[in-house]
Amino acid sequence: MMMKYFVLLCVASLALAEEKYTDKYDNIDLDEILDNKRLLQAYVNCILDKGKCTPEGKELKDHLEDALQTGCEKCTEAQKKGTAKVIDHLIQKELPIWRELTAKFDPEGKFRKTYEQRARENGITIPEE
Repeated sequence: MMMKYFVLLCVASLALAEEKYTDKYDNIDLDEILDNKRLLQAYVNCILDKGKCTPEGKELKDHLEDALQTGCEKCTEAQKKGTAKVIDHLIQKELPIWRELTAKFDPEGKFRKTYEQRARENGITIPEE
């Protein structure tokens, strides 16, 4: 009986582990990307199918829509913090990029409102469209 319980626990743990996105790129230097307009634009071009993708850019592109729609429920803690940092940065300093991304991935504006409200709560002023 104990062995069955152990096996069930292991299977459940694996199922839960598979629910998260890979943590392979969790240590990427987001500040380096956000502070470098050319590097940031390369990632944006990848995500918008306008340019080549690095392996980490492809990983981001593959999961971005799902992450936005689910509130990043499959994200690791590092990914949740990074997502908030990137979204806040885009809203505050790269609004045209934010709007281009949301136009593609959230044309109805359902998720954009949530993220922009959170940004406002963090003291970020968002100009009216």
